[in-house]
Amino acid sequence: MPIASLALILSAQAAAGSATSYGPAAEAATATSRTVERECAPQPSRSNPNEIVVCAVKPQGFRIDPDVMAARKMKKDGNAGRPRNPHETFADHSCANVGPMGCRGTPAINLVNVAMTAANISERLAKGQEVGSVFVTDPHPTEYQLYQEAKRQREARAAQAAAAKVKAAAEAKEAPQSAQP
Repeated sequence: MPIASLALILSAQAAAGSATSYGPAAEAATATSRTVERECAPQPSRSNPNEIVVCAVKPQGFRIDPDVMAARKMKKDGNAGRPRNPHETFADHSCANVGPMGCRGTPAINLVNVAMTAANISERLAKGQEVGSVFVTDPHPTEYQLYQEAKRQREARAAQAAAAKVKAAAEAKEAPQSAQP
């Protein structure tokens, strides 16, 4: 018991010492409490004692990623190609319009295209390249690919701006030195 009471006394002294500290930390704590008091006004008592009202300060600085916004703009402007209709089916209905009998027999597989695709795949594998793009039927970029492109463009612009600042600073440093004899 004496150790617990000693710890309680020391913690009370530490709390009292921190409460009497001076400086910006104490001022910041009172400023935030005033802000919370303004935004979280006391609510009138409710008739239901089980109802709980929670008040929170609104976060400042919410912002959508500029790369996401640029990707959406690229998609909307049509730079991404023709938008795909999700309800579109790629079924072949050409036999339905031939006549009253339709197409006879089952549709044939184009063996020449199969052989060319297999040759293309084996050529890519021999070079160590990926083969997934051979099977892409819709070459339009996805939203994520547009996002990556927008991010790459933004980073390239930032790198060019930084390089221009460094170049301007170097030229400004060189100009006074070259003017002196």
